Amino acid sequence: MGGLCAGARRIRHLGDRLALDDCGTPPETRKWIERGGGMTEASKPPAVRRGFVLAAVMAASFMIAIEATIVSTAMPQIAGQLGDLQYYAWVFSSFLLAQTATTVVFGKLADLYGRRSVLLVGIGIFLVGSVLCGFAWSMPSLIVFRLVQGLGAGAIQPVSITVIGDLYATHERGKVQGWLASVWGVSSVIGPLAGGLIIQHLNWAWIFWINAPIGLAAAAGFYLFLRETVSTHERSVDAIGAGLFTVAIAALMVALTEAGPAGSGTAAIAALVCIAAGALFVVQERRARDPMIAFTLWARRTIAATNAVTLFSGMAVIGLTTFLPMYVQAVMGRSPLEAGFMLTAMVLGWPIAATLGARNFGRFGLRPILIFGAVLLPVGAIPFVLLSPLSSPLVAGFGSLVMGFGMGFLSTAAIVLIQGSVGWAERGAATASNLFARNLGSTLGAAVLGTVLNASLARGHAGSLQQVQQLLAGHGSAAGAVASRAGLAHGLHLTFWGVLLIAGVTLALSVFVPKATKAHGAPT
Repeated sequence: MGGLCAGARRIRHLGDRLALDDCGTPPETRKWIERGGGMTEASKPPAVRRGFVLAAVMAASFMIAIEATIVSTAMPQIAGQLGDLQYYAWVFSSFLLAQTATTVVFGKLADLYGRRSVLLVGIGIFLVGSVLCGFAWSMPSLIVFRLVQGLGAGAIQPVSITVIGDLYATHERGKVQGWLASVWGVSSVIGPLAGGLIIQHLNWAWIFWINAPIGLAAAAGFYLFLRETVSTHERSVDAIGAGLFTVAIAALMVALTEAGPAGSGTAAIAALVCIAAGALFVVQERRARDPMIAFTLWARRTIAATNAVTLFSGMAVIGLTTFLPMYVQAVMGRSPLEAGFMLTAMVLGWPIAATLGARNFGRFGLRPILIFGAVLLPVGAIPFVLLSPLSSPLVAGFGSLVMGFGMGFLSTAAIVLIQGSVGWAERGAATASNLFARNLGSTLGAAVLGTVLNASLARGHAGSLQQVQQLLAGHGSAAGAVASRAGLAHGLHLTFWGVLLIAGVTLALSVFVPKATKAHGAPT
């Protein structure tokens, strides 16, 4: 879903007010090109070759996009077979953590070594992780392999978007971004369908292995058709910052997972590691030549407030993506296919609202549209706290759709607000900060809400974890299944209340986002 921000880029010119030459390239970009970076209009490939590159970008984006629904659909059964249910949320968090920590790093490596090289490496890492995920023999091994997948995703997603910016002038990107947005719409339908069919008829490993042909096709397209000139001037990559950030967030996730009497020692050690790594991260970012997080940028009110809203909205949505399929399948007794299509409503609502919001920025303004999106998040979360085993799937579908609309309005307005608040030279960093905030929110949301579920299960509301595991796997005694289902329903309801609370915080924070103003020093 991180790719849905592409729809916002289509209308970025509303806040940019850039002076364009006859080819549609900003003067600042022209000067950068003359210093040796990127492509000139004359060096851009012909339309046919650009079409093949676009197809490769769409294939690579599809591989990332489908992860949002296909893995969520299959995870209850996978957890039922692998066990260690207390690490359920880690399967999502590890992927998001690796992606979040490496997005900025790979973006800079793409400037240093070229887009094609980084994309090919990213696709290779992602496919290796996908193959290994299919061979996972336990939940910890699956978590490690998902982290490898996330490393690849951290290269694919941002660099693919950068390639589009390299190849297409501003006036061409509207149609191109429409094609990219369609990838997320198609994946939202195919993901649940493929996930449900694979779980019912094949080994769950194919959930991950189907990435192989898609990734290989994308890699072939980039290798054969993407040509570029790479500048040789020196750039700095904050690898130390990325490493410290990863350690700090991973330690926080361990502390949350192990919280409780049984794991109090481990949780305390992890908390200390988190504090130490976090402090070192702050020191590193203040001294780094080209930091992963520019604190001077984040300190500005528009960027700080908007990114805070984006972070909490990411926490709310990941709670839905992670735990709704478990409730629909294990508590409501519905099929994986039905559970997947509950998420489809959200993923379809997102681009529709993004398009509607983009078309009405001039009429209503950016801030009102962002706040309207924030209002829809708690409204959409209410149906989930009202769910019961006898509820119609349409109730969950309606809540998903409303939250998808909320994210569409909110995320699109947030991107444009931030881009319009800075000059051209800072726009890339400002945009990356917003994507970073949403990914970080997703990482933390999965960990925090997973802790809520684990705490409920640890108190014995659902019997033993083994009984819950048998329920997810689809077998066990009838009496045990009834008790486990009731206890699991209780724990998941607590997570849905958590989603509603986080959505409420998102709405409260949105009020503090200032009105859009013209950036100081922005080109006119």
